[in-house]
Amino acid sequence: MKAASCVLLALFALPAWAQDAQRGKALYDTHCIACHYERIHSRDASRSLVKSLGQLQLQVAQRAAATGHRFTREDLDDITEYLNRSHYRLTK
Repeated sequence: MKAASCVLLALFALPAWAQDAQRGKALYDTHCIACHYERIHSRDASRSLVKSLGQLQLQVAQRAAATGHRFTREDLDDITEYLNRSHYRLTK
């Protein structure tokens, strides 16, 4: 599992393309919502694992890997952008 985390961290060290929140929502609705309902993102901030944009990116990548679907870097960036705009509102 540590090797996968290192790979995921390395991916996020690369420059990101422009994120598309609408596309991210479509991907989230298609691949994530079955196991990870929207309400989880609205819980009390003190109970959230996500305190920064970097942590949100990491959580998205880890959860995406668990789906078995092969997401691109662009997919992960778009899902992160959607979640940040719609729920977390973390500063970039």
